[in-house]
Amino acid sequence: MAMADPAAEAELLRPVPREQAILESFFTQLGMFSFDRAKDYVEKEKDNSSRSSGAVWAALLAALAHLAAAEKAYHNMTFLGQKMGSQSFFSRKDSTRTIYTSLHNELRKVMTSGRHVQQQQQQQLLQQQQHQQQQQQQASPYLEDLLCHLAEQLCHFAQARVEMADLYEKMHALAGQKNVNGETLVPALDAVMHKYSSKFHHPILGRVEESFQTEVEVVTQLLRCQAQVSEWRFLPALLSLHGAGAKLTAWGQLFQRQKETRKHLFGGQSQRSVQPPHLYAWLQRFQAALLAKFSFYFHEALSRQSTPADMRALTARATPDYHGKICSFARKHDAASVSLVFNNRGSESFRGHGYHHPRSYREAPKGVEQFPAVVSLPTGERPLAHWPNVVMMMGDRAAELAAPDKVVHFYDDKVQSTYYLARPEPYFTLVVILDGRKSERDLGVVAFLQEICGSLRNSKPFAGLKPGSKG
Repeated sequence: MAMADPAAEAELLRPVPREQAILESFFTQLGMFSFDRAKDYVEKEKDNSSRSSGAVWAALLAALAHLAAAEKAYHNMTFLGQKMGSQSFFSRKDSTRTIYTSLHNELRKVMTSGRHVQQQQQQQLLQQQQHQQQQQQQASPYLEDLLCHLAEQLCHFAQARVEMADLYEKMHALAGQKNVNGETLVPALDAVMHKYSSKFHHPILGRVEESFQTEVEVVTQLLRCQAQVSEWRFLPALLSLHGAGAKLTAWGQLFQRQKETRKHLFGGQSQRSVQPPHLYAWLQRFQAALLAKFSFYFHEALSRQSTPADMRALTARATPDYHGKICSFARKHDAASVSLVFNNRGSESFRGHGYHHPRSYREAPKGVEQFPAVVSLPTGERPLAHWPNVVMMMGDRAAELAAPDKVVHFYDDKVQSTYYLARPEPYFTLVVILDGRKSERDLGVVAFLQEICGSLRNSKPFAGLKPGSKG
């Protein structure tokens, strides 16, 4: 049996330097979104640090306090605006760019000062003659080197935050667009990940690096899912939605482990779970909205894997429950049919509901078959006798349907039926068919179609990025 190396054992048992332990504790708290606790912690350490710790250490602690405050502002999305009357560490006029740019400059000064001190210490070491004195001085250059290294990597982190803030502002602007296409931002998110994923890799920054990568990956997957559902692509949308959900769940476990102590006015105290910041809560709401839309657009494919009762129970948990809303509307208005129609004209990859093996062959649909029913309620079967009329109106009234919130009305005296059409997004049209002649201005039908189409457009989550909004 090989003898253990005494020098290696001594190295393993050597205590972590106090400054390193402080840094590890700070970034652990920051990675768990305990921004106030992290800020108070380094400010207390700065006040308690002796002069022998050095000016560079004090300067870095001050920068870390500002970093904690900047992270709080970033995760609460204060750069997009906040509720009137609410309090923030930063004033309303300050933007995240200003905060992180100032922090970046502060960290650059730490780097410059640290390298200057390192040069002085190296000269002193060379001038010292006694071996014992030389050993006593060895720890200080190591600390200065560590502080410079961390400051340099945190400069990259500050730049990454500024670029992400720019992207969130662009996402928020999507709320006002007629056709929401978040996939246009995916290349920029991929570029941010590629640019910064290895720029703050020091083990002490592990929690911060992991949090950054999780955030970018979740946002990217959700935006991809938004586009994939809107193109009726089952498997890619399912994988994106599942990937984002799994990462969000793992990320959310950080909050479940934390407790916040509250002292009562007349004595005593209680503990409650730490509430997640606005950014995380928004990502949860966005994922829930996509899950509801996915459940509706792929209802037939999902129904094949479940019983009708289980499917109703599952969709009832979605927010909103599109299937339940449409069934209730159909019963209330005695609708002959409510159908969501997919415009497949010009697509060569379409094979029908759900997943199909890439090598499976199916002849391209022709005529009215290019316009399959995604969902048809309440019967579950599309109204075949009405389908030529539906397809004709989708073509003849395309310009009107392209207008936001426009509901097209048509009465056919041959079949004694009234049609209402509205388009939530380019490839889909929602069609309500009622028996007999109905008014063009039937507010119950028109308001229902506008509400469902507005929700399916999925612009509301982007409006909800701004703190205090109803999105």
